[in-house]
Amino acid sequence: MKTGYKERRIAATVVYHVFTFLLACVMIYPLVWMVMSSFKNSNEIFRTAAKLLPDKFSLENYRIGWQGFAGYRFGTFFKNSFIIAGLSTVGAVVSSAIVGYGFARIDFKFKNFWFACMLLAMMLPFQIIMIPQYIIFNKMGWVGSYLPIIVPQFFGQGFFIFLNVQFIKGIPIDLDEAARMDGCTIYSIFIRIILPLVKPSLVTSAIFSFMWRWDDFMTALLFLSDPLKYPVSYALKMFSDPTAGSDWGAMFAMATFSLIPIFIIFLTMQKYLVEGIASTGIKG
Repeated sequence: MKTGYKERRIAATVVYHVFTFLLACVMIYPLVWMVMSSFKNSNEIFRTAAKLLPDKFSLENYRIGWQGFAGYRFGTFFKNSFIIAGLSTVGAVVSSAIVGYGFARIDFKFKNFWFACMLLAMMLPFQIIMIPQYIIFNKMGWVGSYLPIIVPQFFGQGFFIFLNVQFIKGIPIDLDEAARMDGCTIYSIFIRIILPLVKPSLVTSAIFSFMWRWDDFMTALLFLSDPLKYPVSYALKMFSDPTAGSDWGAMFAMATFSLIPIFIIFLTMQKYLVEGIASTGIKG
């Protein structure tokens, strides 16, 4: 009886791992295909699309792609992406931590109502608010600059606020009471007690914020018109020209290159990401 149960359990484990491996292969294949195609000749990419590996590895697409277009080298677009993603991440992490602390530790009128409003705002798709946002920012004279992309991040982001609230609520309130008895104010409690303890939540917010802003295509499409200010996510589109011809090789090469910062961040910060999500209870 025990032997049969053990065999069924081993068989179920094998089926689970085989199914997971096959599903992972299906999910990662488009990415691997793009990376391998970036080493092919542009004329060869779709002619030999069924073949994953190129006949001959070439870095020519990376050389052509890095030259950019219209006199703008692709390094300019990487610099723009770092500016947008870096400043937006700083603003989102700092403001969300402050707002999250307020919701978690400070009592004020209609606190639950405002928290519910924040949750509702978090669920709104960007496509619903982008037209009102464009009208407002256009009247303010911000369209054409980085301001409509970066400044809203300094007013708190719903998901990060929720993340910080959940994390701060897990910190014993006794620490706040002890700090007050030692003469700490509400601000010094936040800076000296709460911030060091919510480090996993802050790092998780920073990782997600940087990734979302780095990959953001829609806001750049909506608010930027000068090619000199384009981020990588939008500049990649310029390799595609339906009226003439698309340089798929250069596009795939620069798309592959644009993944490097995200991979580095994920690999170096993975433990903080897992710890932050697990500690706040936001898991499946």
